Amino acid sequence: MSAFTYLDHAATTPMRPEAVDAMLPFLSERFANPSGSHRFAREARTAVDDAREVVAEVLGAAPGEVVFTSGGTEGDNTAVLGTVARRGGTAVCPAAEHHAVLAPVEHVHGVVVASTPLGTVDLDALAQVLRDRPDVSVVSVMAVNNEVGSITDLAALAAVVREWAPQAVLHTDAVQAPCWLDLRTITPLVDLLSLSAHKFGGPKGVGVLVARQGVAYEPMVIGGGQERERRSGTHNVAGIVALAEALRATDADRPSELPRLTALRDRLVDTLMAELPGVHETVPRAHKVAGSAHLCIEGIENEALLFLLDEAGVCASAASACAAGAMEPSHVLAAMGVPRELGLGALRLTLGRTTTDADVDRGADAVVTAVQRLRRGRS
Repeated sequence: MSAFTYLDHAATTPMRPEAVDAMLPFLSERFANPSGSHRFAREARTAVDDAREVVAEVLGAAPGEVVFTSGGTEGDNTAVLGTVARRGGTAVCPAAEHHAVLAPVEHVHGVVVASTPLGTVDLDALAQVLRDRPDVSVVSVMAVNNEVGSITDLAALAAVVREWAPQAVLHTDAVQAPCWLDLRTITPLVDLLSLSAHKFGGPKGVGVLVARQGVAYEPMVIGGGQERERRSGTHNVAGIVALAEALRATDADRPSELPRLTALRDRLVDTLMAELPGVHETVPRAHKVAGSAHLCIEGIENEALLFLLDEAGVCASAASACAAGAMEPSHVLAAMGVPRELGLGALRLTLGRTTTDADVDRGADAVVTAVQRLRRGRS
C-alpha cells in the first residue's frame, strides 16, 4: 500500500510489535490445543494461564474473573443477554451506546434512556427509570464513547445504580478505554467489563469479559466447557497471548503517551478551527479522551469529505449511517441533540501510539483542502 496517514485509531489500531512477537510461536510450532492432556497441550495451557494473570493485573481483577472471548461485541452481548437470561427482568442502556449493547437491549425489550449533549448517560433520566422499573437486571454504559470520545463518570453512575437498583448488574463496554484510562480505576466500580484486543494494539477476533466474583450469567457459547463453562470453544491461544502482551505494553506506555497525544490532538483541532470557519468540536476536550478529535463542519457532507480524504491518503471516519437512501447523522449525534445539518458534516479523527507530528500536519492539510474544495462546489 502506498504511503498513507492513519487517523482512525478508534476503529482499529495497528498491532504492537511486542504483540506480534508474542503471537507468532503459537501460530507455528506451539500450536497445541490447551484443553489436551499431553505436554504440548499443557504448554499451551500455561501460556493461556500466564496471559490471564497479566490481564488480571492490568485490570485490577482476580485471574478467575477474566473470561476470554472473541471481542467486544461478544462481551457486550453476553453481558446483556446472558444476565437477562440468568436473572430475568430487563436491561437498560443510554441512547448513545454502541450498537453491540443497543441491539441486545432492544432485543430483550429493554429501556433506552436519554444521553446528555456530551454523549454520556443522563443520570437523572437513568435514576427515574430505575425507580420506576424494579425489574431491571442489568445496566450497561460504555466507559468511553467510541464515536465522540466522551468519558463516563463511572463512579457517579455506579452510585446511582447501587442506590436505585441494587439488584442490577452494572456492565461497562470499556473497549475504547485501555489506551487512555487506567483500567484499575474502572474495574472495581462495575460487575462486568468488556474489552477487545484490536483497540489497543492486539489482534482482531479476541477479547475479554471480566465477570467479578459472584456475578453469574448464562453463557452465549456452550458446548466444550472452556473458561469454567462461561465461554465454550477452543482457546485462541495466539490471540490471547498477543492480547495480554498488547495490554501490558499499553498500560506501561500510557503515562508518557497521554501528554504527547493530547498535544498532537490539540494541535490538529486548533489548526482546523483556525484555518476553517464553521468547525465545531462536538465534545469539549476536558470531557473526552486524548486521542479523540470529533468535529462537525458546516457546509459539507461527510461522505464527500471522506472520499476526498481517502484520495489524499488520509484514513478517517464519520461514524454516520445510511438511512432510507439518504445520509443521516449517527445515532450518537442524534442522541446528543446535534442539529441534523451540522451532524451531516461530522468527522472523526482519532490518534494513537503510531501517530506522528507529520501525520497531524498532513491530516490537517488534507482536511482543509478538501473542505475548501467542497465548499467551493456548493457556492
